[in-house]
Amino acid sequence: MRFQQISGLLSNLNEAQKAAFLKGLRDSAAPTVAIATWAFVTGIAMVKSGLTEGMSVLMTFAVYAGSAQLTALPLIEAGAPLWLIFAAGMVVNVRFIIFGAALQPYFRHLSKWRLGLIGFLTSDIGFVLFMSRYSTAKKIGTNQQVWYFLGIILPGWLVWCTLSIVGIYLGGMVPQSWSLDFAAVLALMAIIVPLIKGRPLVMCLVVAGAVAWVSQVLPLRLGLVAAVLAGVVAGLVSEKIEAKSKSSA
Repeated sequence: MRFQQISGLLSNLNEAQKAAFLKGLRDSAAPTVAIATWAFVTGIAMVKSGLTEGMSVLMTFAVYAGSAQLTALPLIEAGAPLWLIFAAGMVVNVRFIIFGAALQPYFRHLSKWRLGLIGFLTSDIGFVLFMSRYSTAKKIGTNQQVWYFLGIILPGWLVWCTLSIVGIYLGGMVPQSWSLDFAAVLALMAIIVPLIKGRPLVMCLVVAGAVAWVSQVLPLRLGLVAAVLAGVVAGLVSEKIEAKSKSSA
């Protein structure tokens, strides 16, 4: 979208919707540091894996999934069959099925093309920020929630594409000694750790981290899938136990 289009879009919103969108923009400001670093690293990785600059830019806009891109790149470099590359990317991104199930009650009233757009732009950080704010909301599916979510995910997409392209065209200037991938992980942790609130979320992260570490040997990054599923189960079980203990108290 051009700036004029965004301004026109905002001018058509009521005050509550505009406030929700601007709140989403403000909440997304800090995570953009992690997103920018991760996008820059991914841009460099695409070119170094053998993709042309044009194909790397196309992958940036068409895929918009850092973990899936980084999973696919070694397979592309090794000349793996196309079906295997797609299968690996889908396995890594299976967590978005869980995200979609959790977000569905909030956005099910939207048209299919709007749902498709929101689904494409949804990110891990966007999901975490949204659920940390509205997971306990008494009323769900409001326009304010939709515009808040858009305020989070739109900047993330813009920053990702911009910094990926910077990494594609300028990544060769970065010294090999710079451990940018580790910097990206640290940036993500700095954003996520302050959002950890409550025993269920702590259990979710502890179990997911332990399973991810143990299952590193699994092929096609299946360890990531196992970690996501284990973390979700641990969080749900812990939530039920906590609710039962409160009701019996």
